[in-house]
Amino acid sequence: MADPGGTRSTRFLRTTGQHASIEPDAFTEGGYVLSIGGAEQSHVNLAHPEEIFYEYLRRIGHLVDLAAPKSQPIKALHLGAGALTLARYVQATRPGSVQYAVELERELLDFVLQQLPLPDGTDLHSVIGDARDALADLDPELHFDVVILDIFSGPEAPAHLACQEFYQEVRARLAPGGLLIVNVGDEPGLTLVRSQAAAMRRAMTDVAAFAETGMFAGRYPGNIILAGTQTAWPETWTAELTVRGPHPAKVLAGVDLDGLSG
Repeated sequence: MADPGGTRSTRFLRTTGQHASIEPDAFTEGGYVLSIGGAEQSHVNLAHPEEIFYEYLRRIGHLVDLAAPKSQPIKALHLGAGALTLARYVQATRPGSVQYAVELERELLDFVLQQLPLPDGTDLHSVIGDARDALADLDPELHFDVVILDIFSGPEAPAHLACQEFYQEVRARLAPGGLLIVNVGDEPGLTLVRSQAAAMRRAMTDVAAFAETGMFAGRYPGNIILAGTQTAWPETWTAELTVRGPHPAKVLAGVDLDGLSG
């Protein structure tokens, strides 16, 4: 387990040839930062897993909050595990949930679980492999209330994941009323965001985009969260997400999304 006294732990990741490190967050008691290749990748608060530090992950957490009644256990699939920040959040806010986490890098998942153990009672099934292959290999009777895809970072994204066909495969694994959440990290111009919003619109009944208000101008890099539903996007969700922030927050849905999705 990571040393609360301040020791930095490292692990070489054979798949990517990079080094991962976990070290305490000097500004958050109980907090740790996972970095890969020298770049911060995830933040975990072991003392309060219900508190999420990164803004884009907080936005995803708010969507998970709306996916089912408060405190009700859900089945969640995480495609891209990172430091399992969202898996910890789901367990903290919805005890008894059943979760699956797919991660391409075995050493990363082992490292995270060793250094930052999951809260007692967490029912998490880890799967090593490509997200699309792993989805196809899961028990066909298994369906999820929430699927979270957090793999895309920058304009270059795996073509076999960033496409309508993959989103259709994900939809087939959603429970009735299930929600698909996709984090898209992109550069100015939002080329990847636009292509993924369009692809998701062809696969899902409705799609909304949720981000810091200024992100939609496309002038600087950052994250936009896309949410795909199997029914019409609830207008009450737009109001709720806007209020919850982080602020300033904006949600585009319906005709308001047309300019982003082409």
